[in-house]
Amino acid sequence: MRRVGFYAGSFDPPTNGHLDVIVKAAAVCDELVAGVGVHPSKTPLFSFEERADLLERCAKAPLAERGCALRVVAFSGLAVEAARAAGAKTLVRGLRNGSDLDYEAPMAGMNAAMAPEIVTVFFVASPQVSHITATLVRQIAAMGGDVSSFAPAPALEALARKMGPKR
Repeated sequence: MRRVGFYAGSFDPPTNGHLDVIVKAAAVCDELVAGVGVHPSKTPLFSFEERADLLERCAKAPLAERGCALRVVAFSGLAVEAARAAGAKTLVRGLRNGSDLDYEAPMAGMNAAMAPEIVTVFFVASPQVSHITATLVRQIAAMGGDVSSFAPAPALEALARKMGPKR
């Protein structure tokens, strides 16, 4: 039986923190579905198509090396419903710190009540990436700061194109 996991996020842009969780998820998945959140009320820096392309370019090879396939989909509703639609039995979540756990634990309980066939699995961020957020990466890049240690090369190149030359 194929083990399918679902990892939801904005991935705007994909960061080294996202990749850390993605690579760890390969230990429990044969296929990882990256659910890119698309919400009409939010205006991301990158379009869904750009984020999907970046995820493919950043994560496909590291997952393949670990025997795990990658599929990227858009979703706009509940992550647990998107996971169900993707055929996932595992909802993958990353934890950077205790605050993330405080937020994620009740959500995992609610998701379990709505979809008891789907289990939430938490992966603790590696210390070298636990401080990274896509929001901070965008903000630092917008102000001309060096984000080279926070995101993979394809994301850095895309940020440079969007933000223009450094000041």
